[in-house]
Amino acid sequence: MDIRDMRYFYTIVEEGNISNASKRLNIAQPALSRQMKQLESALGAQLFERGSRRIRLTEAGQLLRARVEQILGLVDGTMKEMTEFNSGLGGTISIGTVTTSGFTLLPNLISRFHSLYPNVTFQLWEGDGFRILELLDNGVIEVGILRAPFDSEIYESITLPDEPLVIAMKKDKCYCGEDPENVRLIELNNQPLIIPLRWKNLFVDWCAKAGFTPKIVCISDGIVLNILWTKVGIGMALVPKSTEGLISDSALTYKKIIEPTVSTQTVIVWLRNRKLSASSKHFLELLRETFK
Repeated sequence: MDIRDMRYFYTIVEEGNISNASKRLNIAQPALSRQMKQLESALGAQLFERGSRRIRLTEAGQLLRARVEQILGLVDGTMKEMTEFNSGLGGTISIGTVTTSGFTLLPNLISRFHSLYPNVTFQLWEGDGFRILELLDNGVIEVGILRAPFDSEIYESITLPDEPLVIAMKKDKCYCGEDPENVRLIELNNQPLIIPLRWKNLFVDWCAKAGFTPKIVCISDGIVLNILWTKVGIGMALVPKSTEGLISDSALTYKKIIEPTVSTQTVIVWLRNRKLSASSKHFLELLRETFK
């Protein structure tokens, strides 16, 4: 198995099917299919489940995906480092971000950075916080943007100002509290709640201190999905306040949690003891200047 095989395999995984992958790779679909069958033969393992329009990985395929992600991350990172070494500041910054933080933070920040370093390009990955840390660990990205908490012994970080947590609720269903802008934590007692996995333990602790056990109907780190569940009346979603700007809907209202006020923090993280590219170092310097 060589780097080409890995890129072919990983492209298929990213695109979800052979047809789209062949177009992206500019390879005939039958030739790409043969290449993957040869790879399976060489490895002595079936990588894909047959009979599905969308690619499904076997257990062996999932293992290979994780390893290939690591290897390609190292290869691409090395290429970027050598490009910068030979031609000065340039190359690509690979960033992973959770949805709400990327929406509120990145557009203006990248615009400012691009005006300072026009030869640098960006590759962006989106996912939940656990996925962003996985991409960092595997060397696929250099910089991650996610919500606290995280392991400070493994990652260095820049912490942004606190952001209030709010409850998204449907106006004509699952509505609670008379205040149009705020909801007291105790008023969430016996209400159906949709809670991100990242904040589940913290939220349960907050509720315990307020004297009740929350009625959690769903645990999910997909902020957009959680809002869609809220729109159909399944429950009320705990989200960062910036979600209001990301998803505005006349059927929904967002209330700040008070008594006590609870908040989250966006953090910019990167692996300790990992050599960063010159462009990523400049990007982090801009972040420090912006939020000092």
